[in-house]
Amino acid sequence: MFSRLNQVVRHLSRPLPNYAHRSAASPQSTFRTSITSSAMATESQGKSLIHTAACLIIGDEVLGGKTVDTNSAYLAKFCFSLGINLKRIEVIADDEDEIVEAARRMSKNYDFIVTSGGIGPTHDDITYQSIAKAFDLPLKLHEDAFARMKRLSKPHPSQPNFSWDTPSASLTAKKRMIELPLDDSKPYEDQVVFVDETLWVPVSVVNGNIHILPGVPRLFQQMLDGLKPRILPRLTDPEGKGVQRVLISTPMAESAIAEYLTQLAGRVEPKGVKVGSYPRWGKEHNTVTLVGRDLEFLESLVAEVEQAVQGKRVAVEGEDDSEKADPEAGKLASG
Repeated sequence: MFSRLNQVVRHLSRPLPNYAHRSAASPQSTFRTSITSSAMATESQGKSLIHTAACLIIGDEVLGGKTVDTNSAYLAKFCFSLGINLKRIEVIADDEDEIVEAARRMSKNYDFIVTSGGIGPTHDDITYQSIAKAFDLPLKLHEDAFARMKRLSKPHPSQPNFSWDTPSASLTAKKRMIELPLDDSKPYEDQVVFVDETLWVPVSVVNGNIHILPGVPRLFQQMLDGLKPRILPRLTDPEGKGVQRVLISTPMAESAIAEYLTQLAGRVEPKGVKVGSYPRWGKEHNTVTLVGRDLEFLESLVAEVEQAVQGKRVAVEGEDDSEKADPEAGKLASG
């Protein structure tokens, strides 16, 4: 199913942004914890603030190992860059009951939900119908999406005689991709979002917080990025400064610094900072991370942590590795 929309991908040409795993590089102003007037205005308009997120990957092919999911990782970096707390990632089968249960639960528990996969033209693409069932909504052909499909998509080489005006099994299959869950009590423009003029595929928004995206990675990424202007006003920090991450490289084994990191975590957690330790198997150095919104406070911790773990701050993980790392040294560092 992740390959069902490949015909759309050839419309995509712009390069995608790279949310690299990089350290916070320079001091900025302290993150404002108070809700801004813009955020308050957003709430008054009936659109709640986004604090938490969840990701639902739908596809038998992912569970069966045929397809490697990269979409959840992209969403994780996207959320991190905006300061949204991604709380859950699930992978489930192309099963209506499972999709219904997960959609209802996630919509109740999280502010921003993104689904991936299951919106192609074949029998096993059941995401739209399942999420419609979850919220007792009908599936309706979205006329604007259909018009865009006819204008922007090109017939597959295997269908040289295909016609938009002649009823056929192929036409019926194509229409399945724009039969969307729609609530007539709400404005359609809030439920069907076109994020790119080069695409006919819309983001279907259900129950106000479920965003249904395709599984094709390049398309998923482009459409998620296209949602950013709609998301920013709903953040507690509308400027979208996001969470900050400081990376400290250490040659010491994790077991050697475990006690210190435990004590450090206990001290800084009340101030919204999480301390992480990540082994880099086969490399010379492990990585300690400091993650939080208050960059000024993070900066104040760097010198202490560097000294305690006999390490140094880096901008990118692995930048201080030698070209020919000693494998045995890497193994020792990992433990």
